[in-house]
Amino acid sequence: MTSPHRRSLVLMFPGTGAQHARMAAGLYGHEPVFTDAVDSVLGRLGPEGCAVRKDWLADAPAGTLDADTRSAPLLFAVDYAMGRLVESWGVRPAAYLGHSMGEFAAAVLAGVFGLDDAMRLLWQRVMMQRTTPAGGMLAVAASEQELSGYLGDGVVVGAVNAPRHTVLSGPEEPLRRVAERLAADGRTCRRLASRTPYHSPALAPLVPESEALIGGLRLARPHTPLYSAYTTRLLSDEEAVSPAFWAVQPMAPVLFGPTLDRVLREGDRLLVEAGPSQSLAVLARGHRAVRSGRSAVVSTLPPRAMGPGADRRSVRAARGELLAGTCRPQEISAPGHSGRLPVDLPVS
Repeated sequence: MTSPHRRSLVLMFPGTGAQHARMAAGLYGHEPVFTDAVDSVLGRLGPEGCAVRKDWLADAPAGTLDADTRSAPLLFAVDYAMGRLVESWGVRPAAYLGHSMGEFAAAVLAGVFGLDDAMRLLWQRVMMQRTTPAGGMLAVAASEQELSGYLGDGVVVGAVNAPRHTVLSGPEEPLRRVAERLAADGRTCRRLASRTPYHSPALAPLVPESEALIGGLRLARPHTPLYSAYTTRLLSDEEAVSPAFWAVQPMAPVLFGPTLDRVLREGDRLLVEAGPSQSLAVLARGHRAVRSGRSAVVSTLPPRAMGPGADRRSVRAARGELLAGTCRPQEISAPGHSGRLPVDLPVS
């Protein structure tokens, strides 16, 4: 078994489908770094951001969190804020790895996008997605090859998350028919919490306008290595500053499983999921490199809404694991490279 001190730390950020009611809400107002980061994101959306925050913290939200106007900014805010919180403990990741929206949050943390530009782009996409046909995404316990006969009529492979965890995406009626066929064939599947057919050709009409907007933004090379789940390798400097690279992501398939394979082949890792639901942690724990003990996984939040206390206990436990010697000494830096000081205050 690999010594924990030889593992390099990779921060992982989940994407669309991971959101749930009151995700991480127990940290708001209790963890200053997290609270400030969420406010920094939602505050840039003005009244819309205030409405998102109000619904997120409410016991009975006025609108469903599955609507893009709620799920997209809120999931981004939680991913981004959790990344800031983990780094405020003095943890310096060796790399980032995100899934869909999570890659976008990672790109902001890595300095590719400024936060102002990121929120402008995110909200423009949310508004444009209103013009796309109703649809969704379907997680299936099968390989990409096994599902080839179910594709067509706009239904495509939207994500490959693991050898037998594939997500199909497409317009509402064709996707519903595919779900019925899969059930009739005895295959396990479930709809994800999304009303938009992300990572499918349905979003292709949005690419030119997105590319034009990104072309006017200031992009930079990442200051921390970032694995792209669209290419399965480290983001190059050329890709980082390419408007076309970022513009096509909402319609391109996510190859998280193959990318995770590469991440774990290139070193023994401590994979830390900085976001809700533990969806990426579950996938990572099934990987042979983790099952063998060479690499390990830490979740920072509970798998579902379990109350404010559970959010705080989960964060406290994750912080304890990270600062108790579970990653390389050089990856615990002097506090203050990100977040509010001092970082050694007890977690609430």
